[in-house]
This record gives sequence, structure tokens and C-alpha cells, in this order.
Amino acid sequence: MDLDDLPLAEFAFPGPLRDKLVGAILSGAKTSTTGLLAGYECANEPLPEVGQLSAVVDSAGRRVAAIELTDVRVVRLAEVDLPHALAEGEGDESVAQWRAGHEAFWHSAEVRAELGDPDFTVDDDTLVVTERFRLVHVV
Repeated sequence: MDLDDLPLAEFAFPGPLRDKLVGAILSGAKTSTTGLLAGYECANEPLPEVGQLSAVVDSAGRRVAAIELTDVRVVRLAEVDLPHALAEGEGDESVAQWRAGHEAFWHSAEVRAELGDPDFTVDDDTLVVTERFRLVHVV
């Protein structure tokens, strides 16, 4: 499989969090992720689709693996369930714990700058894109 031919799957921003998430993907602990629908809209990017293959990149920009999307849904933040939160592979033991970590990330200066909204916040009705994936290739 030639990872150079695949679109990139970038988790968080380059740095310790991305490295942790990529490690969890490579170990098989992480099989889901959640993004803001607003992020796709702001970047004018299409939503991911089931069956899509992507190259996972590490903080150095190296393509280290390929994943295949097995499920994509747009849901209210309040509808994210425990199985999805656990499959994110970040060690959260409850939806509340998962949500607190994600809210901290989504309320960060980096995300707010990416969205072009310095006051951006999420609430129960914020639409998020939940994705399930499987690891199909490791470099």
C-alpha cells in the first residue's frame, strides 16, 4: 500500500497530544475519533465517508499507518455514547470524562484560531462528526 497516494488523517495538532493519539492508533487502542462539524465547514472540506482510506501522520509529518473508515455520523455532542468515548482510546472511563477532555481541546486557542472564532464554545447541541475506523496498514 502506497501511503503517499492517500489523503492525510491528522489527529489534533503536531505535538504531544498527536503523538499520544497516533501511538494509540498504532497499538489498536484507538478506533474512533470525534471532530467538530464546524471545523469541516470552516475548512470547506467534505465530510469523511465510510470506506475512505487515509494516511495517519505523526508530529513530524511522516505517514505511519493507514486507516479505513467504518462508520461516520453527525450527532449532537450530547448524543456521544460510552462505547464511542471508550473507543477513542484516550483512557477515559465515562462520557463526562471524555467530554471534559474534548471540550478543553475544542476551547483551546489553536482550535478557536482554526475556526476563526476567539470565543467559540461547545454545548449539548453542538454538532460533531463521530468516526469509527480500523487500522489496515502500518509502515
